Amino acid sequence: MQRSNYCGLITEEYLNQTVTVKGWVHRRRDLGGLVFLDLRDREGIVQVVSEPESTSFANASQLKHEYVVEVTGLVRSRPNPNKEIKTGNIEIVATSVNILNTAIPTPIIIDDESVSEMNRLSHRIIDLRGQKMRNNIMLRTKLSREIRNFLDEDGFLDIETPFLTRSTPEGARDFLVPSRVHKGQFYALPQSPQLFKQLLMVAGFDRYYQIVRCFRDEDLRADRQPEFTQVDIETSFLTELEIRDMAERLIKQAFKNVLNVELPQFPVMTYADAMYYYGSDKPDLRLEDLKFVDLTHELKSSGFKVFNDAANKADGRIIALKFPSSVTLSRKELDELTKFAGIYGAKGLPYIKVNDASKPNEEGLQSPIVKFMSTEELQVIIDKTNAKDGEIILFTADKAKIANEAMGAIRLKLGHEKGLANGEWKPLWVIDFPMFEYDEDADRYVACHHPFTSPKDEHIDKLTTNPAECLAKAYDMVLNGWELGGGSIRIYQSDIQSKVFDALKISKEEADNKFGFLLNNLQFGAPPHGGIAFGLDRIASMMCKAESIRDVIAFPKTTKGQCLLTNAPNDVDEAQLIDLGIKKL
Repeated sequence: MQRSNYCGLITEEYLNQTVTVKGWVHRRRDLGGLVFLDLRDREGIVQVVSEPESTSFANASQLKHEYVVEVTGLVRSRPNPNKEIKTGNIEIVATSVNILNTAIPTPIIIDDESVSEMNRLSHRIIDLRGQKMRNNIMLRTKLSREIRNFLDEDGFLDIETPFLTRSTPEGARDFLVPSRVHKGQFYALPQSPQLFKQLLMVAGFDRYYQIVRCFRDEDLRADRQPEFTQVDIETSFLTELEIRDMAERLIKQAFKNVLNVELPQFPVMTYADAMYYYGSDKPDLRLEDLKFVDLTHELKSSGFKVFNDAANKADGRIIALKFPSSVTLSRKELDELTKFAGIYGAKGLPYIKVNDASKPNEEGLQSPIVKFMSTEELQVIIDKTNAKDGEIILFTADKAKIANEAMGAIRLKLGHEKGLANGEWKPLWVIDFPMFEYDEDADRYVACHHPFTSPKDEHIDKLTTNPAECLAKAYDMVLNGWELGGGSIRIYQSDIQSKVFDALKISKEEADNKFGFLLNNLQFGAPPHGGIAFGLDRIASMMCKAESIRDVIAFPKTTKGQCLLTNAPNDVDEAQLIDLGIKKL
Protein backbone atom coordinates (compact mmCIF):
# COMPACT_ATOMS: atom_id res chain seq x y z
CA MET A 1 0.00 0.00 0.00
CA GLN A 2 1.06 3.59 -0.47
CA ARG A 3 2.56 5.21 2.61
CA SER A 4 0.29 7.87 4.16
CA ASN A 5 3.23 9.80 5.59
CA TYR A 6 6.49 9.32 7.45
CA CYS A 7 6.27 7.71 10.88
CA GLY A 8 7.50 10.86 12.60
CA LEU A 9 4.85 13.00 10.89
CA ILE A 10 1.74 11.08 11.97
CA THR A 11 0.29 13.58 14.43
CA GLU A 12 -3.14 14.62 15.76
CA GLU A 13 -4.23 15.74 12.30
CA TYR A 14 -4.58 12.02 11.43
CA LEU A 15 -6.84 11.19 14.42
CA ASN A 16 -9.55 8.62 13.61
CA GLN A 17 -8.03 8.03 10.16
CA THR A 18 -6.64 4.78 8.79
CA VAL A 19 -3.01 5.23 7.78
CA THR A 20 -0.18 3.16 6.37
CA VAL A 21 3.41 3.68 7.57
CA LYS A 22 6.65 1.91 6.71
CA GLY A 23 9.92 1.74 8.57
CA TRP A 24 12.22 -0.13 10.94
CA VAL A 25 11.32 -1.72 14.28
CA HIS A 26 13.14 0.46 16.76
CA ARG A 27 11.75 -1.31 19.83
CA ARG A 28 9.21 -4.05 20.56
CA ARG A 29 7.47 -4.65 23.91
CA ASP A 30 5.00 -7.38 24.90
CA LEU A 31 2.75 -6.14 27.71
CA GLY A 32 -0.20 -8.12 28.97
CA GLY A 33 -1.06 -9.62 25.64
CA LEU A 34 -0.55 -6.37 23.75
CA VAL A 35 2.41 -5.86 21.41
CA PHE A 36 3.82 -2.32 21.34
CA LEU A 37 6.13 -1.27 18.52
CA ASP A 38 8.19 1.86 18.10
CA LEU A 39 8.38 2.19 14.33
CA ARG A 40 11.16 4.45 12.99
CA ASP A 41 11.99 6.21 9.74
CA ARG A 42 13.99 9.32 8.86
CA GLU A 43 11.41 11.69 10.38
CA GLY A 44 11.14 9.99 13.77
CA ILE A 45 9.21 7.37 15.72
CA VAL A 46 5.53 6.48 16.07
CA GLN A 47 4.01 4.00 18.52
CA VAL A 48 2.04 1.07 17.09
CA VAL A 49 -0.24 -1.17 19.16
CA SER A 50 -1.24 -4.67 18.06
CA GLU A 51 -4.12 -6.22 20.04
CA PRO A 52 -4.55 -10.01 20.50
CA GLU A 53 -7.82 -10.19 18.59
CA SER A 54 -6.34 -8.35 15.58
CA THR A 55 -5.18 -10.13 12.43
CA SER A 56 -1.94 -8.14 12.84
CA PHE A 57 -1.05 -9.86 16.12
CA ALA A 58 0.64 -12.98 14.73
CA ASN A 59 3.09 -11.02 12.60
CA ALA A 60 3.62 -8.36 15.27
CA SER A 61 4.63 -11.09 17.74
CA GLN A 62 7.40 -12.28 15.38
CA LEU A 63 9.08 -8.90 14.95
CA LYS A 64 12.62 -8.19 16.08
CA HIS A 65 14.80 -5.09 16.15
CA GLU A 66 15.43 -3.53 12.73
CA TYR A 67 12.92 -5.65 10.85
CA VAL A 68 11.48 -3.61 7.98
CA VAL A 69 7.68 -3.54 8.18
CA GLU A 70 4.54 -2.00 6.73
CA VAL A 71 1.80 -1.19 9.22
CA THR A 72 -1.79 -0.19 8.48
CA GLY A 73 -4.08 0.91 11.29
CA LEU A 74 -6.34 3.47 12.94
CA VAL A 75 -4.85 6.56 14.58
CA ARG A 76 -6.17 7.23 18.09
CA SER A 77 -5.22 9.40 21.05
CA ARG A 78 -2.54 7.91 23.24
CA PRO A 79 -3.69 7.23 26.83
CA ASN A 80 -0.28 8.22 28.23
CA PRO A 81 1.21 10.89 25.93
CA ASN A 82 4.98 11.07 25.41
CA LYS A 83 6.01 14.74 25.31
CA GLU A 84 9.53 13.85 24.13
CA ILE A 85 8.52 13.04 20.54
CA LYS A 86 6.40 14.78 17.88
CA THR A 87 4.01 11.83 17.63
CA GLY A 88 3.68 11.43 21.40
CA ASN A 89 -0.03 12.29 21.57
CA ILE A 90 -1.17 9.52 19.23
CA GLU A 91 -0.68 5.84 18.47
CA ILE A 92 -1.62 3.56 15.59
CA VAL A 93 -3.82 0.55 16.37
CA ALA A 94 -2.60 -1.96 13.81
CA THR A 95 -5.03 -3.84 11.59
CA SER A 96 -2.22 -5.38 9.54
CA VAL A 97 1.54 -5.79 9.97
CA ASN A 98 3.41 -6.88 6.85
CA ILE A 99 7.07 -7.95 7.25
CA LEU A 100 8.96 -6.50 4.27
CA ASN A 101 12.36 -7.81 5.37
CA THR A 102 14.07 -9.39 8.33
CA ALA A 103 17.35 -8.28 9.92
CA ILE A 104 20.16 -9.94 11.80
CA PRO A 105 21.25 -8.40 15.14
CA THR A 106 23.14 -5.15 14.53
CA PRO A 107 26.86 -5.01 15.50
CA ILE A 108 26.31 -1.74 17.39
CA ILE A 109 23.33 -0.49 19.33
CA ILE A 110 21.63 2.46 17.66
CA ASP A 111 21.81 5.72 19.65
CA ASP A 112 24.14 4.14 22.24
CA GLU A 113 26.50 6.99 23.17
CA SER A 114 29.03 4.58 24.67
CA VAL A 115 29.87 3.08 21.25
CA SER A 116 33.39 4.10 20.20
CA GLU A 117 33.87 6.27 17.14
CA MET A 118 35.90 3.52 15.46
CA ASN A 119 32.95 1.16 15.76
CA ARG A 120 30.55 3.88 14.62
CA LEU A 121 32.64 4.51 11.49
CA SER A 122 33.13 0.79 10.79
CA HIS A 123 29.36 0.25 10.95
CA ARG A 124 28.40 3.65 9.58
CA ILE A 125 25.16 2.47 7.95
CA ILE A 126 23.78 1.37 11.32
CA ASP A 127 25.16 4.51 12.97
CA LEU A 128 23.34 6.68 10.43
CA ARG A 129 20.04 5.18 11.60
CA GLY A 130 20.49 6.87 14.98
CA GLN A 131 18.53 9.99 15.87
CA LYS A 132 21.63 12.17 16.32
CA MET A 133 23.20 11.35 12.96
CA ARG A 134 19.83 11.42 11.20
CA ASN A 135 19.12 14.91 12.56
CA ASN A 136 22.62 16.11 11.66
CA ILE A 137 22.40 14.95 8.05
CA MET A 138 18.93 16.42 7.64
CA LEU A 139 20.07 19.76 9.09
CA ARG A 140 22.98 19.77 6.68
CA THR A 141 20.54 19.19 3.82
CA LYS A 142 18.41 22.11 5.00
CA LEU A 143 21.52 24.31 5.27
CA SER A 144 22.56 23.48 1.69
CA ARG A 145 19.07 24.24 0.47
CA GLU A 146 19.00 27.63 2.24
CA ILE A 147 22.38 28.57 0.75
CA ARG A 148 21.22 27.62 -2.73
CA ASN A 149 17.97 29.53 -2.30
CA PHE A 150 19.79 32.69 -1.22
CA LEU A 151 22.33 32.57 -4.03
CA ASP A 152 19.75 31.67 -6.68
CA GLU A 153 17.58 34.61 -5.61
CA ASP A 154 20.64 36.89 -5.62
CA GLY A 155 21.33 36.12 -9.28
CA PHE A 156 24.18 33.62 -8.90
CA LEU A 157 24.61 30.77 -11.39
CA ASP A 158 25.41 27.24 -10.21
CA ILE A 159 28.23 26.15 -12.55
CA GLU A 160 30.22 22.93 -12.25
CA THR A 161 34.00 22.88 -12.61
CA PRO A 162 36.19 19.83 -13.38
CA PHE A 163 37.29 17.24 -10.83
CA LEU A 164 40.00 15.96 -13.17
CA THR A 165 42.27 18.91 -13.78
CA ARG A 166 45.87 20.05 -13.93
CA SER A 167 48.17 19.84 -10.93
CA THR A 168 49.09 23.34 -9.71
CA PRO A 169 51.14 22.61 -6.58
CA GLU A 170 50.65 25.67 -4.39
CA GLY A 171 49.65 24.97 -0.80
CA ALA A 172 48.67 21.43 0.19
CA ARG A 173 49.62 18.36 -1.84
CA ASP A 174 47.38 17.41 -4.72
CA PHE A 175 45.68 14.04 -4.98
CA LEU A 176 46.98 12.69 -8.28
CA VAL A 177 45.03 10.49 -10.71
CA PRO A 178 47.07 8.57 -13.31
CA SER A 179 45.89 8.73 -16.92
CA ARG A 180 45.43 5.39 -18.70
CA VAL A 181 45.37 7.04 -22.14
CA HIS A 182 48.36 9.31 -21.52
CA LYS A 183 50.64 6.96 -19.61
CA GLY A 184 53.06 8.64 -17.24
CA GLN A 185 50.86 11.73 -16.97
CA PHE A 186 48.45 12.65 -14.21
CA TYR A 187 45.31 14.59 -13.46
CA ALA A 188 44.92 16.26 -10.08
CA LEU A 189 41.81 16.48 -7.95
CA PRO A 190 41.13 20.18 -7.20
CA GLN A 191 42.07 21.66 -3.84
CA SER A 192 39.46 24.28 -4.73
CA PRO A 193 37.93 25.60 -7.98
CA GLN A 194 39.98 28.80 -7.58
CA LEU A 195 41.42 29.08 -11.07
CA PHE A 196 38.27 27.95 -12.85
CA LYS A 197 36.01 30.36 -11.02
CA GLN A 198 38.33 33.23 -11.95
CA LEU A 199 38.17 32.09 -15.57
CA LEU A 200 34.37 32.11 -15.33
CA MET A 201 34.60 35.78 -14.38
CA VAL A 202 36.70 36.44 -17.50
CA ALA A 203 34.05 34.52 -19.48
CA GLY A 204 31.40 36.97 -18.30
CA PHE A 205 29.48 34.82 -15.80
CA ASP A 206 29.69 37.55 -13.19
CA ARG A 207 27.96 35.66 -10.37
CA TYR A 208 29.03 32.04 -9.89
CA TYR A 209 28.57 29.59 -7.05
CA GLN A 210 29.02 25.90 -6.47
CA ILE A 211 28.62 23.57 -3.50
CA VAL A 212 31.61 21.48 -4.41
CA ARG A 213 33.93 18.75 -3.16
CA CYS A 214 37.56 19.74 -2.66
CA PHE A 215 40.55 17.48 -2.07
CA ARG A 216 43.81 18.02 -0.19
CA ASP A 217 46.42 15.35 0.42
CA GLU A 218 47.72 16.79 3.67
CA ASP A 219 48.51 15.50 7.12
CA LEU A 220 45.18 15.15 8.86
CA ARG A 221 44.19 16.56 12.22
CA ALA A 222 41.28 15.57 14.42
CA ASP A 223 38.84 17.79 12.55
CA ARG A 224 40.23 17.76 9.03
CA GLN A 225 39.15 15.58 6.11
CA PRO A 226 41.03 14.77 2.88
CA GLU A 227 37.81 15.56 1.00
CA PHE A 228 35.49 18.29 2.17
CA THR A 229 32.61 20.40 0.89
CA GLN A 230 33.00 24.06 0.07
CA VAL A 231 30.43 26.73 -0.74
CA ASP A 232 32.40 28.46 -3.47
CA ILE A 233 31.37 31.97 -4.57
CA GLU A 234 32.89 34.40 -7.08
CA THR A 235 31.57 37.67 -8.44
CA SER A 236 32.66 40.48 -10.73
CA PHE A 237 32.46 44.25 -10.27
CA LEU A 238 31.82 44.12 -6.50
CA THR A 239 34.09 45.73 -3.93
CA GLU A 240 35.48 43.95 -0.92
CA LEU A 241 32.83 45.61 1.27
CA GLU A 242 30.02 44.56 -1.08
CA ILE A 243 31.21 40.94 -1.13
CA ARG A 244 31.38 40.89 2.65
CA ASP A 245 27.87 42.35 2.86
CA MET A 246 26.52 39.66 0.53
CA ALA A 247 28.28 36.88 2.48
CA GLU A 248 27.05 38.24 5.81
CA ARG A 249 23.46 38.35 4.56
CA LEU A 250 23.83 34.76 3.32
CA ILE A 251 25.02 33.41 6.66
CA LYS A 252 22.47 35.42 8.64
CA GLN A 253 19.63 34.10 6.49
CA ALA A 254 20.91 30.52 6.79
CA PHE A 255 21.07 30.73 10.59
CA LYS A 256 17.62 32.33 10.74
CA ASN A 257 15.92 29.80 8.47
CA VAL A 258 17.75 26.69 9.73
CA LEU A 259 18.05 27.42 13.48
CA ASN A 260 15.73 30.41 13.95
CA VAL A 261 18.78 32.27 15.28
CA GLU A 262 19.23 36.00 14.66
CA LEU A 263 22.96 36.59 14.34
CA PRO A 264 24.07 40.06 15.48
CA GLN A 265 25.90 42.55 13.28
CA PHE A 266 29.40 41.37 12.43
CA PRO A 267 32.11 43.61 13.94
CA VAL A 268 35.24 44.13 11.84
CA MET A 269 38.74 43.57 13.19
CA THR A 270 42.08 43.85 11.45
CA TYR A 271 44.43 40.89 11.39
CA ALA A 272 46.99 42.98 13.30
CA ASP A 273 44.52 43.68 16.13
CA ALA A 274 43.36 40.06 16.24
CA MET A 275 46.93 38.86 16.73
CA TYR A 276 47.81 41.68 19.14
CA TYR A 277 44.85 41.18 21.47
CA TYR A 278 43.99 37.49 21.02
CA GLY A 279 46.99 35.79 19.42
CA SER A 280 44.77 34.30 16.73
CA ASP A 281 43.41 35.32 13.33
CA LYS A 282 40.09 33.74 14.34
CA PRO A 283 39.44 35.01 17.87
CA ASP A 284 36.55 33.64 19.90
CA LEU A 285 34.69 36.78 20.96
CA ARG A 286 32.62 34.88 23.48
CA LEU A 287 35.78 35.43 25.56
CA GLU A 288 36.14 39.06 24.49
CA ASP A 289 36.94 40.18 28.07
CA LEU A 290 40.10 38.06 27.97
CA LYS A 291 42.46 40.35 26.06
CA PHE A 292 46.23 40.21 25.85
CA VAL A 293 48.21 43.02 27.43
CA ASP A 294 51.55 43.64 25.72
CA LEU A 295 54.43 44.36 28.11
CA THR A 296 57.34 43.96 25.69
CA HIS A 297 58.44 47.59 25.75
CA GLU A 298 57.89 48.08 29.48
CA LEU A 299 59.97 45.06 30.53
CA LYS A 300 63.03 45.49 28.30
CA SER A 301 65.18 46.06 31.40
CA SER A 302 63.46 43.53 33.62
CA GLY A 303 65.46 41.75 36.29
CA PHE A 304 63.65 38.56 35.39
CA LYS A 305 65.83 36.99 32.69
CA VAL A 306 62.99 35.28 30.80
CA PHE A 307 61.25 38.62 30.30
CA ASN A 308 64.47 40.45 29.55
CA ASP A 309 65.53 37.98 26.87
CA ALA A 310 62.16 37.99 25.12
CA ALA A 311 61.77 41.78 25.23
CA ASN A 312 65.16 42.30 23.59
CA LYS A 313 64.69 39.84 20.73
CA ALA A 314 63.90 41.43 17.39
CA ASP A 315 60.82 39.23 17.10
CA GLY A 316 60.19 38.80 20.83
CA ARG A 317 57.02 39.50 22.76
CA ILE A 318 55.82 39.47 26.38
CA ILE A 319 52.10 38.88 26.86
CA ALA A 320 50.10 39.17 30.07
CA LEU A 321 46.60 37.71 30.35
CA LYS A 322 44.57 38.48 33.44
CA PHE A 323 41.84 36.17 34.72
CA PRO A 324 39.12 37.34 37.11
CA SER A 325 39.01 36.41 40.79
CA SER A 326 36.39 33.74 40.02
CA VAL A 327 39.22 31.73 38.42
CA THR A 328 41.26 29.88 41.00
CA LEU A 329 44.23 27.81 39.90
CA SER A 330 45.85 25.18 42.09
CA ARG A 331 49.53 24.35 41.88
CA LYS A 332 48.61 21.20 39.97
CA GLU A 333 46.51 23.17 37.48
CA LEU A 334 49.33 25.66 36.92
CA ASP A 335 51.75 22.80 36.26
CA GLU A 336 49.32 21.25 33.77
CA LEU A 337 48.87 24.62 32.04
CA THR A 338 52.64 24.97 31.78
CA LYS A 339 52.84 21.57 30.04
CA PHE A 340 49.96 22.62 27.79
CA ALA A 341 51.78 25.83 26.81
CA GLY A 342 54.82 23.69 26.01
CA ILE A 343 52.88 22.03 23.19
CA TYR A 344 53.09 25.39 21.39
CA GLY A 345 56.79 25.84 22.09
CA ALA A 346 56.56 27.97 25.25
CA LYS A 347 59.38 27.23 27.67
CA GLY A 348 57.34 28.18 30.72
CA LEU A 349 54.24 29.92 32.01
CA PRO A 350 55.12 32.55 34.64
CA TYR A 351 52.25 33.76 36.80
CA ILE A 352 51.43 36.29 39.48
CA LYS A 353 48.60 35.85 41.98
CA VAL A 354 47.42 39.26 43.13
CA ASN A 355 46.62 39.09 46.84
CA ASP A 356 46.85 42.85 47.46
CA ALA A 357 47.16 45.04 44.36
CA SER A 358 48.21 48.02 46.50
CA LYS A 359 51.46 46.24 47.41
CA PRO A 360 53.53 45.59 44.26
CA ASN A 361 56.05 43.36 46.04
CA GLU A 362 56.38 39.92 47.62
CA GLU A 363 53.97 40.94 50.35
CA GLY A 364 51.09 41.65 47.99
CA LEU A 365 51.98 39.43 45.03
CA GLN A 366 52.46 35.67 45.08
CA SER A 367 54.81 34.17 42.51
CA PRO A 368 58.31 32.71 42.19
CA ILE A 369 59.22 35.51 39.74
CA VAL A 370 58.34 38.47 42.00
CA LYS A 371 61.69 38.39 43.83
CA PHE A 372 63.53 39.01 40.54
CA MET A 373 61.55 42.11 39.65
CA SER A 374 61.60 45.68 40.91
CA THR A 375 58.66 47.39 42.54
CA GLU A 376 58.45 49.70 39.52
CA GLU A 377 58.18 46.78 37.09
CA LEU A 378 55.54 45.07 39.20
CA GLN A 379 53.57 48.31 39.46
CA VAL A 380 53.62 48.63 35.67
CA ILE A 381 52.20 45.11 35.38
CA ILE A 382 49.45 45.90 37.89
CA ASP A 383 48.60 49.18 36.17
CA LYS A 384 48.60 47.91 32.57
CA THR A 385 46.55 44.80 33.37
CA ASN A 386 44.30 46.75 35.76
CA ALA A 387 44.67 43.85 38.17
CA LYS A 388 42.48 43.66 41.27
CA ASP A 389 42.76 41.68 44.47
CA GLY A 390 42.14 37.95 43.96
CA GLU A 391 42.99 37.94 40.27
CA ILE A 392 45.74 35.96 38.57
CA ILE A 393 47.97 37.03 35.67
CA LEU A 394 49.60 34.53 33.31
CA PHE A 395 52.55 35.40 31.06
CA THR A 396 54.20 34.10 27.91
CA ALA A 397 57.55 35.51 26.82
CA ASP A 398 59.22 34.23 23.66
CA LYS A 399 59.24 34.78 19.93
CA ALA A 400 55.99 36.54 19.06
CA LYS A 401 54.68 33.53 17.14
CA ILE A 402 55.24 31.17 20.07
CA ALA A 403 53.96 33.64 22.66
CA ASN A 404 50.81 34.33 20.64
CA GLU A 405 50.00 30.70 19.94
CA ALA A 406 50.65 29.51 23.49
CA MET A 407 48.67 32.27 25.19
CA GLY A 408 45.94 32.09 22.57
CA ALA A 409 45.49 28.39 23.32
CA ILE A 410 45.51 29.01 27.09
CA ARG A 411 42.93 31.77 26.66
CA LEU A 412 40.55 29.35 24.92
CA LYS A 413 41.21 26.39 27.19
CA LEU A 414 40.97 28.20 30.51
CA GLY A 415 38.29 30.63 29.39
CA HIS A 416 35.87 27.86 28.43
CA GLU A 417 36.80 25.50 31.26
CA LYS A 418 36.20 28.24 33.85
CA GLY A 419 32.90 29.35 32.31
CA LEU A 420 34.01 32.81 31.14
CA ALA A 421 32.31 32.67 27.73
CA ASN A 422 29.46 35.11 27.12
CA GLY A 423 26.78 34.66 24.47
CA GLU A 424 25.99 31.73 22.19
CA TRP A 425 27.00 33.17 18.80
CA LYS A 426 29.73 35.79 18.32
CA PRO A 427 30.61 36.45 14.66
CA LEU A 428 33.13 38.89 13.20
CA TRP A 429 35.11 39.76 10.08
CA VAL A 430 38.90 39.70 10.18
CA ILE A 431 40.40 41.85 7.39
CA ASP A 432 43.71 43.29 6.17
CA PHE A 433 45.70 40.07 6.20
CA PRO A 434 49.39 40.14 5.23
CA MET A 435 50.03 39.36 1.57
CA PHE A 436 53.09 37.25 2.37
CA GLU A 437 54.87 35.37 5.10
CA TYR A 438 58.54 34.49 5.05
CA ASP A 439 59.47 30.82 4.72
CA GLU A 440 62.89 30.47 6.33
CA ASP A 441 63.41 26.94 4.96
CA ALA A 442 62.75 28.05 1.38
CA ASP A 443 64.41 31.45 1.94
CA ARG A 444 61.59 33.28 0.21
CA TYR A 445 58.18 34.79 0.73
CA VAL A 446 55.10 32.62 0.24
CA ALA A 447 51.52 33.76 -0.29
CA CYS A 448 49.43 33.83 2.88
CA HIS A 449 46.22 33.28 0.89
CA HIS A 450 47.12 32.41 -2.70
CA PRO A 451 49.24 34.18 -5.34
CA PHE A 452 46.20 35.72 -7.05
CA THR A 453 45.12 37.76 -4.01
CA SER A 454 45.13 41.49 -4.68
CA PRO A 455 47.21 43.83 -2.50
CA LYS A 456 45.54 46.87 -1.00
CA ASP A 457 45.71 49.73 -3.50
CA GLU A 458 47.95 51.83 -1.27
CA HIS A 459 50.37 48.90 -0.82
CA ILE A 460 51.04 48.07 -4.46
CA ASP A 461 54.41 49.85 -4.36
CA LYS A 462 55.43 47.73 -1.36
CA LEU A 463 55.35 44.63 -3.54
CA THR A 464 58.77 45.65 -4.81
CA THR A 465 60.08 47.73 -1.88
CA ASN A 466 58.90 45.91 1.27
CA PRO A 467 56.75 42.80 0.72
CA ALA A 468 56.66 42.08 4.46
CA GLU A 469 54.50 45.18 5.05
CA CYS A 470 52.15 44.58 2.14
CA LEU A 471 48.54 43.94 3.16
CA ALA A 472 45.97 42.08 1.08
CA LYS A 473 42.36 42.66 0.18
CA ALA A 474 41.59 39.45 2.04
CA TYR A 475 38.91 38.72 4.61
CA ASP A 476 37.77 35.86 6.83
CA MET A 477 34.40 35.31 8.44
CA VAL A 478 34.83 33.97 11.98
CA LEU A 479 32.24 32.54 14.36
CA ASN A 480 32.96 31.44 17.93
CA GLY A 481 36.65 31.03 17.21
CA TRP A 482 36.23 29.07 13.99
CA GLU A 483 36.83 30.28 10.46
CA LEU A 484 33.58 29.80 8.57
CA GLY A 485 34.94 31.11 5.30
CA GLY A 486 37.55 33.27 3.67
CA GLY A 487 38.12 35.11 0.45
CA SER A 488 39.75 38.01 -1.30
CA ILE A 489 39.66 40.41 -4.18
CA ARG A 490 41.70 38.87 -7.01
CA ILE A 491 44.43 40.36 -9.15
CA TYR A 492 43.07 41.08 -12.62
CA GLN A 493 45.86 43.30 -14.02
CA SER A 494 48.92 41.57 -15.48
CA ASP A 495 51.46 44.13 -14.25
CA ILE A 496 50.38 43.69 -10.61
CA GLN A 497 50.34 39.91 -11.01
CA SER A 498 53.92 40.06 -12.30
CA LYS A 499 55.01 42.06 -9.24
CA VAL A 500 53.42 39.48 -6.94
CA PHE A 501 55.18 36.64 -8.74
CA ASP A 502 58.46 38.55 -8.44
CA ALA A 503 57.93 38.94 -4.69
CA LEU A 504 57.27 35.21 -4.46
CA LYS A 505 60.35 34.44 -6.60
CA ILE A 506 58.15 32.69 -9.16
CA SER A 507 59.81 33.03 -12.55
CA LYS A 508 57.85 33.70 -15.74
CA GLU A 509 58.61 30.17 -16.90
CA GLU A 510 57.37 28.66 -13.62
CA ALA A 511 54.25 30.87 -13.64
CA ASP A 512 53.46 29.89 -17.24
CA ASN A 513 53.97 26.22 -16.42
CA LYS A 514 51.77 26.26 -13.31
CA PHE A 515 49.16 28.87 -14.13
CA GLY A 516 49.54 29.63 -17.83
CA PHE A 517 45.94 28.79 -18.75
CA LEU A 518 44.74 31.38 -16.20
CA LEU A 519 47.32 34.06 -16.92
CA ASN A 520 46.84 33.86 -20.68
CA ASN A 521 43.08 34.28 -20.38
CA LEU A 522 43.35 37.16 -17.92
CA GLN A 523 44.72 39.18 -20.84
CA PHE A 524 41.40 39.03 -22.69
CA GLY A 525 39.63 41.72 -20.68
CA ALA A 526 39.42 40.34 -17.14
CA PRO A 527 36.94 42.27 -14.96
CA PRO A 528 37.65 43.26 -11.35
CA HIS A 529 36.52 40.25 -9.35
CA GLY A 530 36.65 38.55 -6.00
CA GLY A 531 34.89 35.98 -3.92
CA ILE A 532 34.64 33.90 -0.79
CA ALA A 533 34.44 30.21 0.08
CA PHE A 534 32.70 28.71 3.12
CA GLY A 535 33.34 25.34 4.72
CA LEU A 536 29.92 23.69 4.62
CA ASP A 537 31.03 20.90 6.96
CA ARG A 538 32.18 23.42 9.56
CA ILE A 539 28.98 25.51 9.42
CA ALA A 540 26.82 22.39 9.71
CA SER A 541 28.83 21.00 12.62
CA MET A 542 28.54 24.30 14.51
CA MET A 543 24.79 24.43 13.90
CA CYS A 544 24.46 20.84 15.17
CA LYS A 545 26.82 21.51 18.08
CA ALA A 546 28.68 18.42 16.88
CA GLU A 547 32.07 17.62 18.37
CA SER A 548 33.59 16.93 14.95
CA ILE A 549 32.80 17.60 11.31
CA ARG A 550 32.73 13.80 10.94
CA ASP A 551 29.34 13.95 12.65
CA VAL A 552 27.82 15.92 9.76
CA ILE A 553 29.44 13.90 6.94
CA ALA A 554 27.63 10.73 5.92
CA PHE A 555 30.78 8.75 5.05
CA PRO A 556 33.85 10.44 6.61
CA LYS A 557 37.48 9.33 6.81
CA THR A 558 39.48 8.75 9.98
CA THR A 559 42.42 10.95 11.00
CA LYS A 560 44.57 8.51 9.02
CA GLY A 561 42.53 9.13 5.88
CA GLN A 562 40.86 5.72 5.95
CA CYS A 563 37.24 4.81 5.29
CA LEU A 564 36.45 2.08 7.83
CA LEU A 565 33.19 1.26 6.08
CA THR A 566 34.75 0.34 2.71
CA ASN A 567 38.34 -0.26 3.89
CA ALA A 568 39.68 2.38 1.49
CA PRO A 569 42.40 2.98 0.44
CA ASN A 570 43.04 -0.56 -0.73
CA ASP A 571 45.29 -2.58 -3.01
CA VAL A 572 44.25 -2.92 -6.66
CA ASP A 573 44.83 -5.66 -9.17
CA GLU A 574 48.20 -5.65 -10.88
CA ALA A 575 46.38 -5.65 -14.22
CA GLN A 576 44.91 -2.26 -13.37
CA LEU A 577 48.37 -0.90 -12.60
CA ILE A 578 49.77 -2.26 -15.86
CA ASP A 579 46.89 -0.54 -17.68
CA LEU A 580 47.99 2.74 -16.11
CA GLY A 581 51.68 2.19 -16.73
CA ILE A 582 52.43 2.04 -13.00
CA LYS A 583 54.91 -0.37 -11.46
CA LYS A 584 54.01 -1.79 -8.05
CA LEU A 585 56.59 -1.19 -5.31
